[in-house]
Amino acid sequence: MLIGEVARRSGVSARMLRHYESLGLVRPSGRTDSGYREYSGQDIRRIFHVESLRSLGLSLREVGRALDDPGFTPSALVGNLVRETRERIAAETELLTRLRRIHATEPAGWEDVLQVVALLQSLGSKSADARQRAALSSVDEVPVEALVEAALSETEPNVAGALRWALARSGDGGPALLAEGLGSPVAAVRERAVRSLAEIPGGEATARLRHALTNPDLVVRGYAALALGTRGVADAVPTLIDMIVEGTNDVDAADALNVLASDTATADRIATRLVDRLTHDTTAAPARGRLTQALAAVPGEAASRALVELSYDEDRAVALTAAYLLQLRDAR
Repeated sequence: MLIGEVARRSGVSARMLRHYESLGLVRPSGRTDSGYREYSGQDIRRIFHVESLRSLGLSLREVGRALDDPGFTPSALVGNLVRETRERIAAETELLTRLRRIHATEPAGWEDVLQVVALLQSLGSKSADARQRAALSSVDEVPVEALVEAALSETEPNVAGALRWALARSGDGGPALLAEGLGSPVAAVRERAVRSLAEIPGGEATARLRHALTNPDLVVRGYAALALGTRGVADAVPTLIDMIVEGTNDVDAADALNVLASDTATADRIATRLVDRLTHDTTAAPARGRLTQALAAVPGEAASRALVELSYDEDRAVALTAAYLLQLRDAR
């Protein structure tokens, strides 16, 4: 088969076939009487072998070794190709993410583009001061996706606080992205996500926090409940009481219950739940003490009656605490 026909059937240009011949990759087996190159079936199979290996990212030199060196083993080379490809994909993905974030700011000119690029670079800086300054820049200039990514990875407390502040003022998009962080396999990321979400005002953030009350991570549930308590969301009550029983941020949880107990009906329901946990057979003595103290923050007759009963409790520490709390209530 002549070179033109081989080029048409293989999809490899005649120029490339000549280049392969010059490198010794594919030499036509014969010549016609007129001196034209003539490729055999074996030659054509080798062309396809060359193209297949090139499609894997091998250089022409590596292709030649693979086809001609009997001692050549592909495992190491393929392993390197896997590593290089992953690095290339990671770099391209990072570039794509940066471009998308710049595009989301709808820059009016190249000065705007350069400003966003500078802010994105500062958010990824090794300097905590630079990261903090970037977080405190105008929220309109920093894409919300970049703020969320930075907030979920930030370990320096001051910078993390600045990022939460920025997210609270960043507008749409933040709550949904942070909610994805609540499902992270990394506990620290889940905590950063819920703490950031807790500082964002509005209905969407509140809805995401409500959903977080069912999160398997106790820390996530706790931060969500504390935030919802300050927003007057009664769904947080069971989790807040669990926190008091477990001694996890129990003082803050009691304060949140006090905020929720702003009307008589809710206060009585909270008092009833606290008493139910106090009388639970498996509630340990330290937890009963914390539950008794939590009753002090709940106004209303139900809480007062519970404290009167507890002042005669078999647990002397509980009885003394209840009696003291009753005195304080009477004084008020």
